[in-house]
Parts: sequence; structure tokens; C-alpha cells
Amino acid sequence: MRTVVAITGASSGIGAVFAKKLAPGHDLLLIARRQDRLEELSRQLSAEHGAHVDILVADLLKQDDLDRVADRIETDPNLTLLVNNAGFGSRGLFWNAPYDQQEQMHKLHILATLRLSHAALRNLVPRDRGGIINVASVSAFIRSPGMTGYAATKSWMAAFTEGLYLELKYASSRVRIQALCPGYTYSEFHDVMSVDRNKTAPPFFWLKAEDVVDASLEGLRRHKLFVVPGWQYRFLTALFTKIPAPWRLALESKRRKSPALARPESGL
Repeated sequence: MRTVVAITGASSGIGAVFAKKLAPGHDLLLIARRQDRLEELSRQLSAEHGAHVDILVADLLKQDDLDRVADRIETDPNLTLLVNNAGFGSRGLFWNAPYDQQEQMHKLHILATLRLSHAALRNLVPRDRGGIINVASVSAFIRSPGMTGYAATKSWMAAFTEGLYLELKYASSRVRIQALCPGYTYSEFHDVMSVDRNKTAPPFFWLKAEDVVDASLEGLRRHKLFVVPGWQYRFLTALFTKIPAPWRLALESKRRKSPALARPESGL
């Protein structure tokens, strides 16, 4: 019987690419809000790879939906991998951004990751197999004005994943854990934020979602805790995590001032 991979935020972007990459060897549990997208992806992967694909239409910001997904993850006897990928970003100075948007981002990145990781580990640790990939961000290590809440949640995800890594080693568990920390990636993530890619970063800073997922899966195979796809981001994270804090803060504050940061962000 094929093992099961559960993926949140599976209807597009990095989540959908994880599904496509893993479908040849696994059955899938795809979790997202958009039923039409999930059904289309399910049909495609079933036809192309013979995978059994279940979909869970769920909004992880709603407690009932989150509990329903957690119960499924905790009780699936064939679960082998959870990919905590659901998330979104926002731009704008913290005090200008709508508070409810910031609160939702913290709930999705932190509380949903917390709940589903707990459920998955209660399933996987007794069987001493499988793993979890938490999709964090290079923003966990490199911050900039206008991304305060997002960077804080991704920093939490990285620290949380590191803590789980230590506990699994302490328990002599073979369950693997990874914090995937991509930089700018071509996906709907930045479209939702109304980001002009040409003005955000030079072309060589933009990664393909396929390359991000390939790096993640190779890192999981090699039991790497932190995976930072792209040589440019590996260089920057190595630099910013080793230089003295005053120098790091001086560099991070050099971001070009943008009128978009001065005006309030629209909600979701």
C-alpha cells in the first residue's frame, strides 16, 4: 500500500508543486480552501500517476476546520509526510496594516503549524517513520521594513522546527523534520500581495517553485534541518546570520523607501 503525504495550501504554488512531485510514489491528502482547484489537481494527478488523491476543503483559520484536518492527519495509518505550506504575506508598515490581517497571518503560520505538527508527530513518532516539512522563509533570517509580521511568523517557524529536530534526536526518533526557507519564488503568493516582481528584486533573485521543491525533497532525503534553495540566498543567509547585529540592522534598514509602505494594506 502506498504511503500518504498531506499538503496544506495545496491548490497552487509551492504546495501544488509538492503534490505533483510526490504523486508518482505516494497517495495524497490535499488541503486548501479552493475546492475547484483541489478537484482539478486531484483529477490530473490521479490520471497521470495513478495516485489516490483525497481532498479536504478547509480554512485553517477556522478552528473547526483546523481540528478536522488535525484529526485526519493524526489518525491516518499510512501518513508518511506532512507539508505545512499554507500561508500568505502582507506589505506595509506594521501600524498601517489592518490588524485583522496581521492576526490571521499569525494564526495561519503559527497556530495551524503548531496544531498540525502536533497531530502528525503523534502519528509518526510511535511508528518511528516519516517527516514534516515546514515552509518558512529566508525572511526568518533576513528582515526588512514592511514585512515585520511575516518575518516574525517565519522566524517562529524556523525556531519551532529546530526545537522539534532536537527533541526527535533526543528521543532517538527516525522521524525527519525540515524548515524550508525559500526566497522570492514565482507563485501566486506575490500576486495576492499585488507585488511588481520587476521592482521587488532583480530577476536572478526569483526562484522557480519546482527548484524550491526539488531542493526540499533532496534535503529531506539527506536529513537536512534547514534548506535554503538558491546559491544567492544561501550566501545572504550565511552573511546575515554571522555579522554583528548592528551591521546586520544597518544593511536591513537600507531597503529603498516605497510609497506602498506608507499606505495601509488592503485586507485578504
